[in-house]
Amino acid sequence: MSRLIPLASPDDPRIDAYRVIKERDLVGRGGRFIVEGRTVLDVALSARNRFALESLLLAESRVHALTDLLAQAPDDLPIYTAAQPILDGITGFHIHRGLLGVGLRGEMPSMADLVASLPDEALVVVPLGITNHDNVGGIMRNAAAFGADAALFDFASCDPLYRKAIRVSVGGSLVVPFAREGSAEAILDLLAAHGFELLALSPAGEATLGGIERPKRAALLLGAEGPGLPDHVLARARTVRIPMKAGFDSLNVATTSGIALHALAGGG
Repeated sequence: MSRLIPLASPDDPRIDAYRVIKERDLVGRGGRFIVEGRTVLDVALSARNRFALESLLLAESRVHALTDLLAQAPDDLPIYTAAQPILDGITGFHIHRGLLGVGLRGEMPSMADLVASLPDEALVVVPLGITNHDNVGGIMRNAAAFGADAALFDFASCDPLYRKAIRVSVGGSLVVPFAREGSAEAILDLLAAHGFELLALSPAGEATLGGIERPKRAALLLGAEGPGLPDHVLARARTVRIPMKAGFDSLNVATTSGIALHALAGGG
C-alpha cells in the first residue's frame, strides 16, 4: 500500500487542491476534480476509472477500515491523513465521510473525436440543458449501469465531473466516456453525420418506448425537467414516450434515462 503521510496542520501546502472545496466547486479547480466517499473511491481505484488520481486525503479514524480498499492504490499515490478537525479546516466544512481524493482530467477528447471512436453498434445518451447536478449524476450512473457507450452534453448542461455529480453517479462519471461542448444543434448535426438515429424522450412522443426497435446506432435525447426538449430538437428526432397512468405524464429526467437506457440496452 502507498505510504501514509500524516498532516499536522490544515495549512500544509501539499493539500492545497482540497482547500475550501465548496467555493472552488463554483470557480473550478484547474484541471482537477474531487472524488469523495468509499463507493466512489472503489471505482476511482479500479481499472474502470478513466482518469488518473493525484492524491487521497483521509480522516485518521477511517484508515483502518479502508485497508483493503487502499491496497488497490498505486505505490506512488500520496495518501494524506489528518485528524478530523484538521480535515475540516482544510476543506472548510465537516467531511463526515472522511475520505477525499483529487483526480486529474488530463486531455479530454473532443466530442467529434469521441463520436468518431464509437463502435458500429452504439448507444449514446445526450442530455441537453441539464443544469441540476443530481440529475447529471443520476444519468451518468444509469449510463454506466446499462452500458451506454458515451454521454454527450451540450455546454448548457453542468459538468459530470462536478463534485456532487460524481458522488450521485457513484463513480459512473469516472467510467462512461463523455464530452461536454457546443450547442444542441451542433451535437445533433454530428450524430446525424455519423449515422445515429435520434430518439427524443417526450411525454407527447409519437411512439411508445416499448414499441420501437433499437436502432443499430441510437442517440437518446433528454431535456431538462419542466421545459423538456425544445421544439427544434423534437422536430429533428423520432419522439418517444414512456406510457404512464392517466393524469400523470412526468418523470424525473434521471429516472427517465434509467428506464429508456434499460429498454434500449436490451434489458427487457
